[in-house]
Amino acid sequence: MPEGRSMQDVQAHWLAETLRLREALWGPVEDAAEVRRVRADGGELTRKILLRAHYLGQREQHHELLIRWRRGARIALLLLALVAMVAGGAAALGALGDGTRPVNLVLALVGTLGLNLLALLFWLMSFLIGDSAGGSWLGESWLWLTRKLARGPDAALVPRALVGLLARNRSLRWLLGAVSHGWWSLATGSLLLTLLAMLSARRYQFNWETTVLSPDAFVWLTSALGWLPARLGFPMPTEAMIRASDGLQQVPDATQALWSGWLLGCIVVYGLLPRLICLALSAWRTKARLANLELDVGLPGYAELRERLAPSSERSGIDAPEQPGYQSRVAPHRHAASITGEHVAIGIELPADMPPPLAPFPAGAIDLGVLDSRSERKAMLERLQTQRPQRLLMVCDARQTPDRGVIALLVELTGLAAEAAVAFAGSDARDGTRSSAWRERLLAAGFTIEQIHTDITEAAQWLTSGKPALAANRGPHDAA
Repeated sequence: MPEGRSMQDVQAHWLAETLRLREALWGPVEDAAEVRRVRADGGELTRKILLRAHYLGQREQHHELLIRWRRGARIALLLLALVAMVAGGAAALGALGDGTRPVNLVLALVGTLGLNLLALLFWLMSFLIGDSAGGSWLGESWLWLTRKLARGPDAALVPRALVGLLARNRSLRWLLGAVSHGWWSLATGSLLLTLLAMLSARRYQFNWETTVLSPDAFVWLTSALGWLPARLGFPMPTEAMIRASDGLQQVPDATQALWSGWLLGCIVVYGLLPRLICLALSAWRTKARLANLELDVGLPGYAELRERLAPSSERSGIDAPEQPGYQSRVAPHRHAASITGEHVAIGIELPADMPPPLAPFPAGAIDLGVLDSRSERKAMLERLQTQRPQRLLMVCDARQTPDRGVIALLVELTGLAAEAAVAFAGSDARDGTRSSAWRERLLAAGFTIEQIHTDITEAAQWLTSGKPALAANRGPHDAA
């Protein structure tokens, strides 16, 4: 995969495609907070879709899935590289043997180059038949191996998303081709090194054998195959040497050395160089196509986001049923918006018959009222998105049972302030089972013990002074 800015673009599109497949299989994810952040950042629809995928990827840990898949892909490439080196060495041993028998030049050449050239021919023919995978069975084997290394249902979507993305971009054949050509280049290089080592350590007798063809045919074949390597400096036997190497007469060692050079030259020119050229071409075409990667907003899953990301159809609040194990969590501040310096207080679903918990209201603070309806939540989140307070106190009714929706709202509000705290009002603020339930849910959501106040008076002091009192955060279980 290419590095640099193009790699960041590919990863952004890759993440969006992974999320699209996940939502197509298992339904839309809850993304009200992420959509609000995307709308606040602005931009065109493509950027919004990618940004939404980025925020959801951070929340759902899809970024880690991509990182693990890339690590597994490298391991798969390493395994294929080891296989290539072993295969190249085995091909050299099979072509030359142990030196006790003469080496048939034609069979040695076919054994070292035959499968390589046949695979290269299939790859070239794939351009005529329109095979999206590029006729690269080695590249497809690499993808298969990466799927085997992936773990979990979401992890299995990562290679599937990558294949779909690259296929639409018409860069899949080039990427798989680069993997295939790299494998064959490594295998041929291992073959050449093994041949050099064997030719340096043993004495081999080279000849040609034929029952049907005449010696003139072999002279012509040897001269034709050796013409191009000779242009690059490899030795070329003379016609007399070729005729003398029929296995019926003894030839000098100098002739055997020329045959060794001729064989090595043919492998380099017809085996290694074509693969290196195709590898460079495939890598260049892959990088060029990925640099022009575009998001197809007309695909199912992307088309529906057009309305959901539009201001007229933004959703807020919790719209999905509670699922076992689901828990909103306080995330680190990643926004770059400026802080207004305001100290504000908000009531969360406080009943109308409850006396004002902050009475008298502390001087220097701002009362933003009580959030009860969906429209009020939406308006408050939009207000805090653009005017982030320095300190935010969220007052809840301790007599109510904490539910997933309220906890999620507290988490969202906390992310929109520099500092935030939760205070409880009502008769059960310091004791009772509901107070313990509130504490457990808030701690599970990522709130610290210092952010949970059971004394409304000291919570008001924290709001105006910014100096939290630890005694104010103690519940009934702490006293023991």
